[in-house]
Amino acid sequence: MRLGVLDVGSNTVHLLVVDAHRGGHPMPMSSTKATLRLSENLDDDGKITRDGADKLIATVDEFASIAKTSGCGELMAFATSAVRDADNSDSVLAKVRDKTGVDLEVLKGTDEARLTFLAVRRWYGWSAGRILNIDIGGGSLELSNGVDEDPDVAISLQLGAGRLTRDWLQHDPPGKRRVNVLRDWLDAELVEPVKELNAAGAAELAVGTSKTFRSLARLTGAAPSGAGPRVKRTLTSNGLRQLIAFISRMTNADRAELEGVSADRSQQLVAGALIAEASMRALEVDTIEICPWALREGLILRKLDTEMGGDLMVSDR
Repeated sequence: MRLGVLDVGSNTVHLLVVDAHRGGHPMPMSSTKATLRLSENLDDDGKITRDGADKLIATVDEFASIAKTSGCGELMAFATSAVRDADNSDSVLAKVRDKTGVDLEVLKGTDEARLTFLAVRRWYGWSAGRILNIDIGGGSLELSNGVDEDPDVAISLQLGAGRLTRDWLQHDPPGKRRVNVLRDWLDAELVEPVKELNAAGAAELAVGTSKTFRSLARLTGAAPSGAGPRVKRTLTSNGLRQLIAFISRMTNADRAELEGVSADRSQQLVAGALIAEASMRALEVDTIEICPWALREGLILRKLDTEMGGDLMVSDR
């Protein structure tokens, strides 16, 4: 069956079209993205602006049409942090549904963590043992730890790369002092969540998911995306420290010229690197593997597990 997965994130709207069947490997057929920066289209009251809502409606309508012409038998549409945190999310979702016919499902942060963990577990298999996963989004940071397909611990924190860029790193370049202050703040924010993660048990494999981790790994020497998804890619704490010292002195425009860094993500690259560094430091992880599967694949796998029916959400414990 051909499925479409429409992902409304803090920075982009992403449509992934796959051919999939239960027990099989989801085969990507096409990928379409649009940069909306929805998290930046909030007014002083924390509401998505009319302009932001109009852009969202137009993009969802366009991508739904692409899914239809691509032969998708079903479109799974969901939204994450930017919509989840907006004070007027219900009204915006209603407008999207009325104008496009697409019913966007808002995922809880902990469900993001669990579904991403499912994708990671399937990618690496049971032989990987206990897995620790770190996923850096635009609006939130998801952390999970477990030995099964449903993690023992799933945590979502409002520590996304876009959010911290807006709150902490407004200058271009951000400046050494500001970077160090954010480092210290992140260390303090992660103390309690890390205690909860570590209480579940020591991981045998540490994994990073998300575009942020892929970009950081590429900048520290990992294979380019053109080498294919099955090439092993890693990110080390030492390489990350050296990279931060380099990119934190650069302007957004200069970072956008780096290989593997898109122009729409260059602005939040420093914050993303600092979140990755702080997470690895707090968890005492020196090396993480980069997994090509994440939330979208987790949703597909959950759908397939329920034989193309049932609830996509994973209940909070």
